[in-house]
Amino acid sequence: MIIDCISDLHGEEPELSGGDLLIIAGDLTARDAAFQHIKFLLWLDNQKYKKKIFISGNHDQIIERMGCSSKTLPENTEYLCDSGTEFEGFKIWGSPWTHLFEGVNPNCTAFMIPEEKLDEKWDLFPEEIDILITHSPPFGILDEAQEHIPALPYAKSFKRCGSKSLCHKILTRPQISLHVFGHIHESYGKTQNQWGGISVNASIMNRNYESINKPIRIIL
Repeated sequence: MIIDCISDLHGEEPELSGGDLLIIAGDLTARDAAFQHIKFLLWLDNQKYKKKIFISGNHDQIIERMGCSSKTLPENTEYLCDSGTEFEGFKIWGSPWTHLFEGVNPNCTAFMIPEEKLDEKWDLFPEEIDILITHSPPFGILDEAQEHIPALPYAKSFKRCGSKSLCHKILTRPQISLHVFGHIHESYGKTQNQWGGISVNASIMNRNYESINKPIRIIL
């Protein structure tokens, strides 16, 4: 099965090759305006995949407020929010949550809650998941963000920004073949986990919100 993974579009419409499954892991528009969501759905309708799945991210406040009706979605498209679906025998689960932290932009806090409450969201995971889609990375896996140090503007310091409770939950689900997420632009890429699954940070944006990263293709 050919799976293309993208995340953190922020209004960009990347050129995609088509395949079996398209996964979009949140942060869909640039300004979170209603017309931009319509524009996103029109773009999504033109993508040549048998199945298209997307979740929200912390920039998608209009979806948090208004929801996402299946009646508005293109054909063969599903929006997941603490919910699941199946495709070609693979059990898929999607969750938009990330942890709330001090200093976050108040206009970008959709589906953000304190880390200590995230367990309640991860507890909704079913026992069997083959493909997991979250906006948040797990702690320690493709989750390093560059810190800004005013006194040392050219210095590079990184900190882990993933969810510790999500990491713990994933370790109890070693059968997960693929985990797709985004949120931390600087950590774009994929890695093979110790337990055999693949983790993908699919952000197409870099730290400066430049759309330079390519879709990540996975074959399962």
